[in-house]
Amino acid sequence: MSAKMKTHKGVKKRFRLSANGKVKYKPCGSTHRNVRVSAKRKRNMRGNDTLEPCMEARIKRALGKYSS
Repeated sequence: MSAKMKTHKGVKKRFRLSANGKVKYKPCGSTHRNVRVSAKRKRNMRGNDTLEPCMEARIKRALGKYSS
């Protein structure tokens, strides 16, 4: 039996690291069913967000080899 940590595939799809080691992600609610959403709200959902520092360690551990 292997003692290696496996990468969590769901985390790998949703998060990635910036050059400085911060965790970036796409905020939820911006992909579909946006007809009822105002233009201002759609505009603010554009782009990426950075994760809070208290959650970074957990995400980096789940990313495994993709966090280095």
